[in-house]
Amino acid sequence: MTSFTPATTDQLLAIRVNAGIDELARSEHFAAAEPDLVEAIVSGIGEFAAGEFAPLNQIGDIEGARLENGIVRVPAGFTEAYRHYVAQGWNAIAGPTEFGGQGLPFTLACNVLENLGTANMAFTLLPILSVGAIEALAHHGSAVQQSTYLPRLVSGEWSGTMNLTEPQAGSDVGALRTTAEPITEGEHAGKYRIAGQKIYITWGEHELASNIIHLVLARLPGAPEGSRGISLFVVPKYHVNADGTLGPRNDLRAVSLEHKLGINASPTCVMSFGDNGECIGELVGAENRGLAAMFTMMNNARINVGNQGVQIGERATQQALHYARERVQSARAGTTDRTPVPIIEHPDVRRMLLRMKALTEGARALLYFTAGQVDRGTLGQAEASARAEVLVPLLKAWGTDIGVEVASLGVQVHGGMGFVEETGAAQHYRDARIAPIYEGTNGIQAADLVTRKLGLEDGAALISLIADIEREAAGEEALQALAVRCGDLAQWMRSIASLDDRLAGSVPFCTMMAIAVAGWQLLRQLRSFDGEAPLAKQASVRFFLDRIVPEALGLSASASAGAAGLYAASATQLAG
Repeated sequence: MTSFTPATTDQLLAIRVNAGIDELARSEHFAAAEPDLVEAIVSGIGEFAAGEFAPLNQIGDIEGARLENGIVRVPAGFTEAYRHYVAQGWNAIAGPTEFGGQGLPFTLACNVLENLGTANMAFTLLPILSVGAIEALAHHGSAVQQSTYLPRLVSGEWSGTMNLTEPQAGSDVGALRTTAEPITEGEHAGKYRIAGQKIYITWGEHELASNIIHLVLARLPGAPEGSRGISLFVVPKYHVNADGTLGPRNDLRAVSLEHKLGINASPTCVMSFGDNGECIGELVGAENRGLAAMFTMMNNARINVGNQGVQIGERATQQALHYARERVQSARAGTTDRTPVPIIEHPDVRRMLLRMKALTEGARALLYFTAGQVDRGTLGQAEASARAEVLVPLLKAWGTDIGVEVASLGVQVHGGMGFVEETGAAQHYRDARIAPIYEGTNGIQAADLVTRKLGLEDGAALISLIADIEREAAGEEALQALAVRCGDLAQWMRSIASLDDRLAGSVPFCTMMAIAVAGWQLLRQLRSFDGEAPLAKQASVRFFLDRIVPEALGLSASASAGAAGLYAASATQLAG
């Protein structure tokens, strides 16, 4: 596996142009985000990630996390690296200042995670979940809960988890069976006894943090059926005393760890709550409003999972470029010189490499555009907040799809050496594959786009986004045509198409929209240079606009085909 080089230059470009960090810094809230500080953070976290997280990536894949006598053991070096991460304050970049955070834009927190995840995706799942827990408690927790849990979650001394999924309740969260019984007497009066089992809990048990703060969905007695009867509870691994010190261990445990395709260093736990009837939790927010509170955490996590597509794309691209420059094989076709050349000189390899680079940079532009809209929402800009809601499913779905595609192309560039584990290219492919699945499958993201997001602000949130692309894409025929077609499809879905028709076309429509936004943001990057952009940036953006955008336009037929053809054969007939 090649070493990791932080993509600092392209990150700073995306942060400046797509997130609009200079504009954010003109607000009182984000006044600290001055250019010198932004550059120091981006370069500093890049150096930290390259020096501390990257060397552990392959080690973590080989050793994996393991469960021994109820204790999760992590690979060698992880404990020290995490301790340094906390000590240097990287977890606190965007945390609330009143709880020890630095209060900087979410955009910069995304950059911290981008660099860490490019260096070591499995390890970085730990702070990703903590950031989500901070968001949920900051928005929905009581004053006491915030003062108890947020300072150490913000610092990273404690970590957080999200506990939704159960064996019978995956995407259908409303089917969960975990219960919460009110406690009326004793030292825990006013709290709840939690009982149930959760699966696929990322970093659900470990010893890197001194406490783990589980956010658990459960059902109160007499609660309505389905998702309307779900409440959210904070359930710490160790009870927290009134003075902030840790008390006895709560009644919860990791039953087992999943054996997975990738992200082996990240312990994916089956968690059991209340085996002895004494798992104590506190209600977060209102009764039966847990799913709404959890969506705060999930929305944050979906952006950060979209970020993982950028991360794995960058790492796979770097590795493929390095290999293609070193691997000498055959003379270049079309020349009279029969001397073997590095494979980067062959047209098809060059095509794959440019595609990898263009897709990764496009996803990065979309990531920071989304983050910038989130930050403007924090400043009270309602239009930006609505736009961010539209962008989240695009980023999560397409961003993670391209992560898989780019990692697959990386294996292809390596040829046979990509299929064996020696080079590390296979690890990127294995690690990437989870991202389109967790935090709401990409099909669910697309469904969200054509149902809830399509009608947001009576359709204005989506239509205004498309209109901006169409207007600013002047001179780029393919990009303008894609924006126009997206607008036509949105209108058809809102006014004519049945729900089945919309859902049948949701994935291609989501892809079209994401590529339209990414192409627009790349075009903005290209136009931002005083004089000509560097040739490498010109090449990747032109590849995106001239090849990837027209491909997306070709998805229109699938997006508008409707559902009838999907049901022409019965389920029995399809099964043969």
